[in-house]
Amino acid sequence: MPGYSLTFAEKLRRRCYCPLCRLPMRDPVLVRTCGHRFCDLCLQEYLSGGVFKCPEDDKPLDYAKLYPDSEVQTEIMNSVIRCTYHKDGCRWTDKLHNLPTHLQACRFDSVPCPNKCTAHLTRANLDDHLEYLCPRRRVVCDFCQQEYSGDYMDQTHAGNCPKEIIWCENKCGAKLERRFLSNHMKNECHKRTVPCQYCARDFVQETLQTHQYQCPRFPVTCPNRCDPTKIPREEVEVHVQDLCPSATIACPFKDAGCRHKCPRYSLDLHLEECMKTHLELTCDLVKQQQLQISQLCSALHTISHTTDGVFIWRITNYKAKYIEAMYKNNKELVSPPFYTSRFGYKACLSVFLNGNGAGEGKYVSLYIKLLPGDYDNILEWPFSLPVSFTLYDQCADTDMRASLSESFLPEPGWKHFQKPTKSADSLGFGYPKYVSHEILKTRDYIKDDSLLIKVSVDNTGFVKP
Repeated sequence: MPGYSLTFAEKLRRRCYCPLCRLPMRDPVLVRTCGHRFCDLCLQEYLSGGVFKCPEDDKPLDYAKLYPDSEVQTEIMNSVIRCTYHKDGCRWTDKLHNLPTHLQACRFDSVPCPNKCTAHLTRANLDDHLEYLCPRRRVVCDFCQQEYSGDYMDQTHAGNCPKEIIWCENKCGAKLERRFLSNHMKNECHKRTVPCQYCARDFVQETLQTHQYQCPRFPVTCPNRCDPTKIPREEVEVHVQDLCPSATIACPFKDAGCRHKCPRYSLDLHLEECMKTHLELTCDLVKQQQLQISQLCSALHTISHTTDGVFIWRITNYKAKYIEAMYKNNKELVSPPFYTSRFGYKACLSVFLNGNGAGEGKYVSLYIKLLPGDYDNILEWPFSLPVSFTLYDQCADTDMRASLSESFLPEPGWKHFQKPTKSADSLGFGYPKYVSHEILKTRDYIKDDSLLIKVSVDNTGFVKP
């Protein structure tokens, strides 16, 4: 091997270093012809290449001129060095020739485990390894006093010894050997989880009795003691209201006026005996309800109709209604009624899709009709409020719309605006030639097969009754 790769306490003289390996020489030899020194092994390896010249000056070498250099050998061996394991913590320093003796006892030297567990470790760690870590060590369990190998103890027995004293996992405060834990947690622990035998939900055992005072499925006796069989607590109310034969109930015709009450089991007898009375009560109730319905319908009709003077009428299925108007002369469509204002005049719109009178066949005719209203007796007559019609252009672009509008101011002498009567059936007042069929086709007046027509009554001059 080459020179010593050790840490010397002091730097050696230059002559102690091998020119080939650059280390303090091991077994130095001297070349007598030139005076150069080399490690014996380094020089042998150099010369094995077939070159018989000095590596320093290329002078020819003669094996007969090579001698061991005892002087340099002694100098190197007496030099002070640090232990090979000084980086691992060994603080030994001494002469080089004492190193082999030191290494035999150095605690930082790597040695195989005496138990032949394949581990290599320093002598400093050997004791801990043999006592705590070696898988082949012999260990006695503190609980069962049985001896096991270290490997079996670490991987299998530790934490599973049946005689180890442990706390109950439910934190009930009990301490017992592991072999008794399973039975304790299953049958003895007051904090174990057990199912309620009635509702099947899980509860801590010590709270189970309290739960049974509230359990919805706990069997209880019917309040009317109708049957010895017990009923789940959550079904008692339904049982009493709908099923219990002993419960006192009202006659099914109570809303009609029957005040009779009896146990459920005798109800059929009551219904059979009082059939005629129940029929009379029911007939009276129907009459009252019919009257109430009529009053409500009237009130709803009044509330739901337009009362602000503006009404927009959407005429759907235009194509079908127009074709029908072509084959049926004077086919009139009438809008739902509306009020010009709250407590005002009642009116409706009338339209002839194929025209009427002067507009027949080429125009759409539009009129407004005054109808008998609820407040006619307190209104001023004849009707004199300004009226305007608008046929909407339904173009998607609001800036491109060109809706058609017409308006008029009623004349007091016109018969159409006198106080209407229930027997009168007038055409109304409006425009026989409101819009031609040709113009209807030029823009989006008809869209989604529908027309939108608005009537506005100006209420500015309306005198409230």
